[in-house]
Amino acid sequence: MQTMDKLSIYRPKNEQEAIDKEAILHFIKNNPDVLHRTCELGHLTSSAIVVNESMTKVLFAFHKIYQSWSWVGGHNDGEDDCLSVAVRETKEETGIQKVRPWSDDLFMVDIIYVHNHIKRGKYVPDHLHLNMTYLLIADEKEPLTVKEDENTGVKWFPIDDVLHHVSEERMMAVYQKAFRQIEEIKQNRNSF
Repeated sequence: MQTMDKLSIYRPKNEQEAIDKEAILHFIKNNPDVLHRTCELGHLTSSAIVVNESMTKVLFAFHKIYQSWSWVGGHNDGEDDCLSVAVRETKEETGIQKVRPWSDDLFMVDIIYVHNHIKRGKYVPDHLHLNMTYLLIADEKEPLTVKEDENTGVKWFPIDDVLHHVSEERMMAVYQKAFRQIEEIKQNRNSF
């Protein structure tokens, strides 16, 4: 399993990621259907933090279910290449076509609790998203489009302002972690 290989070599950024990494690896070993939504307790998902070339802006979508501006991404639905899923979901949810990974390596690892909800007329129980996140680079001048069944808006935000537009409290720590890492990347890039 490609995801297991990438996750095995991933170096956690903090205690939360170290604990989540081990829990996800254990879950994958014990749940052969982890790539599918049929694994109702939890399943793999792939997300993207999409930034512009200078890493000063982030591309978020207004998610219908959560009623908040958020990252993009989705369910793996059987696909084991999390980076490919993150890129595909980014294109589908934002309309951008020119997007590339900053690195082929995982950017973040998180276990995210998802409250029960109705999606496309069907009840979805409480479950966990075992989430693999990638950092993607896109052209902020490229036209954006809404994916009407999932979001009502797509917009570039200055990274230092975007959290003022996020109403999903549980995601704040995830985004803050991402933005701290982006700031470190920028500082390292500027020191050369």
